[in-house]
Amino acid sequence: MTSQSSQASQTPQSPHTFQVDLRGLVDLLSHHLYSSPKVYLRELLQNAVDAITARRAEEPDAPARVRLFAEGAALRVEDSGVGLTESDVHSLLATIGRSSKRADGLQEVRSDFLGQFGIGLLACFVVAERIRVVSRSARTPDAAPVEWTATDDGSYTVRTLPDEARPEPGTTVHLVARPGAAEWLSHARVLSLARDFGSLLPYDVRVGEEAVTDLPAPWDRPYPSPATRRVALARHCHDLFGFTPLDAIELDVPLAGVRGVAYVLPSAVSPAQRVGHRVHLKGMLLTERAEQLLPEWAFFVRCVLDTDSLRPTASRESLYEDETLAAVREALGERIRGWLTGLAAGDPERLAAFLSVHYLGVKSLARHDKEMLRTMLPWLPFETTDGRLSLEEFAQRHPVVHFTRTVEEYRQVAPIASAQGVGVINGGYTYDSELVEALPSVRPGTMVAELDADTVTAHLDAPDPDEELALAGFLSAARAKLDPLGCDVVLRAFHPLSVPALHLDDRSSRHEQARAEAEEQADDLWAGILGSLRGTAPRARLVLNHLNPLIRRIGALRDPELIGTATESLYGQALLMAQRPLRPADSALLNRAFIGLLEWATHSETGPGEGGRP
Repeated sequence: MTSQSSQASQTPQSPHTFQVDLRGLVDLLSHHLYSSPKVYLRELLQNAVDAITARRAEEPDAPARVRLFAEGAALRVEDSGVGLTESDVHSLLATIGRSSKRADGLQEVRSDFLGQFGIGLLACFVVAERIRVVSRSARTPDAAPVEWTATDDGSYTVRTLPDEARPEPGTTVHLVARPGAAEWLSHARVLSLARDFGSLLPYDVRVGEEAVTDLPAPWDRPYPSPATRRVALARHCHDLFGFTPLDAIELDVPLAGVRGVAYVLPSAVSPAQRVGHRVHLKGMLLTERAEQLLPEWAFFVRCVLDTDSLRPTASRESLYEDETLAAVREALGERIRGWLTGLAAGDPERLAAFLSVHYLGVKSLARHDKEMLRTMLPWLPFETTDGRLSLEEFAQRHPVVHFTRTVEEYRQVAPIASAQGVGVINGGYTYDSELVEALPSVRPGTMVAELDADTVTAHLDAPDPDEELALAGFLSAARAKLDPLGCDVVLRAFHPLSVPALHLDDRSSRHEQARAEAEEQADDLWAGILGSLRGTAPRARLVLNHLNPLIRRIGALRDPELIGTATESLYGQALLMAQRPLRPADSALLNRAFIGLLEWATHSETGPGEGGRP
């Protein structure tokens, strides 16, 4: 009994065939694989071009024609390609997933084909309810023409036809539109799609009598002069992308099989905004949204190119990320870098026009590329206390290049530093502090230092000791008032005289201030943890200008309450001048100081009988 059971379990099982729901597969294609029904026309053109390529591999002088005829709610596509026999039709058209490029005799030229995934005519069901193919083989001239007819319910028929049905080798595809899809097969739509997809195809493609191909490509055409070439490429960019470029950059990478042009955008864009590029594969438009084609720093150009080396994804609507694409991306980046270097060397006016719009992109490149930084030193603009200057100009003027890491820090110190003759660069904008710190690597001997509160204070003059001693009471009261805010008060003499007070802090003092505030609001456990992190960073400081007349008058006050109100007012005004974000405590202080000054002003104008101060 056991032996019989064992033998039964080892009996070979008959294999089963997967059942394909064609309607479900078409829905999958149209809603998930392809971005739009328009790809049906690309598939038709692709199959036609590949058929011609296959025939020319064996007959180099064979005709190379593709004709499309829109006939109401139907479309007819004729090609002079290799054609099919009845056995080819059964094995290729009727088997989903098998590519005609695997047929015997075609493998050696497969690299010349546009299609690589064997989806073929199936994509046409996105817009068609019936597909009829009539084909005659060029390899087997004696074979009768064959007809393959399929409907979107998954059924098909195959039959042979009389010789006159297709007297010449090649294939004719007839599509009948699905309900609601007739517009996709109209003459105007077919012509528009054919020109969009096939303008660079190497064969004669027409919709009716209207030409589709437009060769050579604009970047490969001869022009009488460089100026004429620039004008022609600018017109091409406007027709293709809708803008007139600042310049056109040649993209010629023979080893990668890439030819094309990069158009420089006429307006600034965010570095985070990845523009789409148009990529043709062997003449056929693959995608107009290739975001990964260029390095991230090259966000200021938009490309159109033709390649025969890059791999498409299964939908043939984007590029496959592999080593080849990485190499092409690097090579194209080198071309754009070379263009910038060439402008710096020979065309400063065009470079200045470019940098006025896209300096951010060049800064992004220069922070990773020392050669580019060295090339761009005389050109990249920075905000400084001497005005907008390049790093080269600024370094020539100042033995020490001071910079701040934030815009707020720069705004605090810029007026004072400028008056004291201290040169400061605003490093708070994107990439600027990184570039300033990299300056010594390309300009040996340059000293670069981050400007902090101690450095600024050290450049300010100390008042006469006797005068400072006379103000000791005022300074003590002022310090007591600001101590809860984590701010010290110091007295210095500096220009301009119109600035009564200067608020100075740095990142470490702000971090310590934030830690102290969090400690005050935390529970016992968390307060203990924050307390253990207490730093030794210097506190923020309010620097009072001893040369300012207002400070001299306030220093003569004897009323502690009024000194406190005046100190809070100076502190709040200094924060506002620095354009610093205000904490809740700072806002409360400003409001309290404002009300206090109003009360003092109104009380001083009323007599004792009216509630005023005696």
